[in-house]
Amino acid sequence: MEFLEKLFNVENKVAVITGGSGVLGGEIAKGLLSAGSKVIILGTNENKLNQKVNSLKTISKDIAGLKCNVLDEKNIRNVNNQVLDKHQHIDILINAAGGHVTKAVIGVDQSIFDLRIEDFGKVTDLNLYGTVLPTLVFGKSMAEQGKGSIINISSMAAQRAITRAVGYSAAKAAVENFTRWMAVELAQKFGSGIRVNAISPGFFLTEQNKSILTDEDGSLKERGKTILNITPFNRFGNPDELIGTVLWLASDASQFVTGTIIPVDGGFSAFSGV
Repeated sequence: MEFLEKLFNVENKVAVITGGSGVLGGEIAKGLLSAGSKVIILGTNENKLNQKVNSLKTISKDIAGLKCNVLDEKNIRNVNNQVLDKHQHIDILINAAGGHVTKAVIGVDQSIFDLRIEDFGKVTDLNLYGTVLPTLVFGKSMAEQGKGSIINISSMAAQRAITRAVGYSAAKAAVENFTRWMAVELAQKFGSGIRVNAISPGFFLTEQNKSILTDEDGSLKERGKTILNITPFNRFGNPDELIGTVLWLASDASQFVTGTIIPVDGGFSAFSGV
């Protein structure tokens, strides 16, 4: 048991979570705090960020929130410096900022030809550039210290054709490619102490997709029913079910693992629907 506890240990590690005030990022923060990490959550909405920090203080006082726009390189660099000034090192980066952009979702009565390229660009910026920029900034600090674990958040939309979400799907597919590319780049030039992996969640109910999958009374819409019919577990994921995979990837238990995409999807990616 002592060996296993040491292997999975993330105690006193410094974790930065972009999108940390969101549903998935917030649950990941909760898991890392419970395991003894020092966590800094980043978000653009200061009120929402403060509310999340206050709620997480019931778990641990080692939580802080910093306002940060993941599309503003100067802002990210300032945040990186603030974290280093306080903690001297960064051990874990979780790129959880992202999600759908409403106008980039093709309507029920629309086709791909109704999509505006400006909206496609917005969802690509948020999910792809919003992963690349923090990785370049915080990842450089990790490279300089010779160790660290970067965990990107992808999606089943990167691996399967999820209708109506072409921009989001394209961006997440690019995130997976960037994950593999960055894993190789950092390993070859900065050693095996720094790793880059991604988690690919299946369908979890969040603030962004709840209205697409369920009605106001909580009953399933047709899209929600379709998803559950091709999810062998026949349910949506609970956000806290990402925590185990995060702790594994963040700890020495996965020290020979890099460039991988881990599905956490209730079997969705394994099932053909037949």
